[in-house]
Amino acid sequence: LEMRTPKLRGVPLPKGLSFAPLTVDVEAYRALFRHIGAQWLWFGRLRMEDAALEAILSNPDVHMFSLFKNGAPEAILELDFREKGVCELAFFGLSTALIGTGAGAYLMDRAIENAFRAPIKQLHLHTCTLDSPQALGFYQRSGFKPVRQEVEIDDDPRLLGVHPQDAGPHVPIFQH
Repeated sequence: LEMRTPKLRGVPLPKGLSFAPLTVDVEAYRALFRHIGAQWLWFGRLRMEDAALEAILSNPDVHMFSLFKNGAPEAILELDFREKGVCELAFFGLSTALIGTGAGAYLMDRAIENAFRAPIKQLHLHTCTLDSPQALGFYQRSGFKPVRQEVEIDDDPRLLGVHPQDAGPHVPIFQH
């Protein structure tokens, strides 16, 4: 999906949360990535070599933010500006504690604001069928337009031991 003109929804920050840049090391990032992404079977960053992940986390063209509750990060917002004139919304997710609170709409406004603050012509993101059933509609209500569909096949991260067997219960496990 892509956005070429910023569109903000104007949602206020939910009570009890704060928004700030996220600075974490590889271990803390993976813990947050798992905390937010296990239910959607996020696995790419969990399988990455430490040095490769550290190179992304420390890259000045990759900007990370979170929503914090009681001082703990409860969201991932990762904007990747490594391609000139373009920003990829590389990761966007909330902990289960924040889903349904308005935090997602607030966080998306911050994503759009921060992305278009740089001179870009396009903000884009990828989603998949493993994501929340509400994700595609949410992205479209936020102003993103579908531009391409692809088929990707990968091994189930639960069968690889990346996530426990009970992660992503909305997705059946097929064993060969």
